[in-house]
Amino acid sequence: METTLIDQGVSLMLFGMGTVFVFLALLVFATTAMSTLVNRFSAKGSSVESEVNEQHSNQVTTPQIVKAIEKAIAAHRTNK
Repeated sequence: METTLIDQGVSLMLFGMGTVFVFLALLVFATTAMSTLVNRFSAKGSSVESEVNEQHSNQVTTPQIVKAIEKAIAAHRTNK
């Protein structure tokens, strides 16, 4: 029996959709695995993050720095 154009089109469609489905399933699996790894090792990195945040919170912003920031924001808004 000879395959018609419709049969070839359906066959190609099913092959393409199957390929996309397999790729997306692998992508979901890889993303889930990476998320699990990051969550497992993030407990070690959280102490470093809290140290950096603590160092930044201990810094004092002087009035001169505040004025410079205000001037920079005003200059940025007038240039638009």
